[in-house]
Amino acid sequence: MNTTTVTPSESTEAEAKAEISIEQKETEGLSQGQIVRRRFFRHRGALVAMIVLTLIVILAFTSVGVNLWGLRIQGWWPYSWDQIAPKINNGVPTLSLWPLQFGEHPFGQDEVGRDIFAVVMRGAQQSLMVMVIAGVVATVIGVVMGAIAGYYGKLTDSVLMRFTDIVITIPLIVIGSVLGNAFGSLGAAVLGVVIGLFAWTTMARLVRGEFLTLREREFVDAARVSGARDRRIIFKHILPNAVGVIVVNATLLMAGAILLESALSYLGFGVQSPDTSLGKIVSDNQAAFSTRPWLFWWPGIFIIVIALCVNFIGDGLRDAFDPRQKKMPSERAMARAGRASGPVPVAVDTTPSTDAPSVTVAGAAVYASEDIVNYHDTRPERPGDPTQEPLNPER
Repeated sequence: MNTTTVTPSESTEAEAKAEISIEQKETEGLSQGQIVRRRFFRHRGALVAMIVLTLIVILAFTSVGVNLWGLRIQGWWPYSWDQIAPKINNGVPTLSLWPLQFGEHPFGQDEVGRDIFAVVMRGAQQSLMVMVIAGVVATVIGVVMGAIAGYYGKLTDSVLMRFTDIVITIPLIVIGSVLGNAFGSLGAAVLGVVIGLFAWTTMARLVRGEFLTLREREFVDAARVSGARDRRIIFKHILPNAVGVIVVNATLLMAGAILLESALSYLGFGVQSPDTSLGKIVSDNQAAFSTRPWLFWWPGIFIIVIALCVNFIGDGLRDAFDPRQKKMPSERAMARAGRASGPVPVAVDTTPSTDAPSVTVAGAAVYASEDIVNYHDTRPERPGDPTQEPLNPER
């Protein structure tokens, strides 16, 4: 019987068991929604981005108030974006970091005396409105088109995807310039709808791919056998399983929409006067780059921060909805889980040995068996000669 001891290398099995134990304990008794929410709030970048974006939204809509279709709600900031005030400090920003003070016009004033803080807050309102409306419209159209094409396939899929290809071939900036010039004067809401009507193509392709995969699953076949209609199968069975892809790409659409709106307004095809947006503020003050750079520092910073926040939130949602994304536990947590699960048993090889053990006697190999202790050495004893020592059975 060969009793060779086999030890796992570098405790790989123990680490794997510890990692599985940690993951199971963290998600035990939680629903899918709770697991997604737990993963999202553990993504530090997404959590910080969500807090920053929320603060920007609150600041923009409470500081200078809201003015939508004639309904105007006054904010807590003393100046309005269209109010002309006497110049203070020659229009230079009164904001100071040390000692910390905001002053009368923390972001400065333009050449006619308008408060730049109020103007930037109004521009952030309009840009955020365009971002949300364009993202919602593009998401709805893309989901419907992709779901119908992916579920029915064949001729329906070919027609809808060829139409999608035609829309993709036309540059979005060109479509936005033409339509923005025609509808930009109607306000940010209309501009957001126009952008959303042509920004849905990527969403449609991704949703179509998800539906092509999910429609072959067993739960869809079970729904068909039970007599469910196509509309119920699409919106009640398949769509909830594709919500991860939809939510993630909706955030990316919103980030792209605010950048597109800023580009169109900078070119003069977006939001038109007397209203403003972040891109239009940069465009209106580009001539003052060398003399009053603070006029477009602040709108540029807000554009970058909003786009980055939306992208970080999308990254966090992707990690939360994707079950393949796992957070590696710390070494301390894995060690604690390994101790709780007990020691790893040592594997013992109990297979019979093919080679019998042997000893060498008088220059010849003698194969011993279990009765090696009964072996009798016939050589004469010669005391003092180590080469002629009798065989010790216990050796």
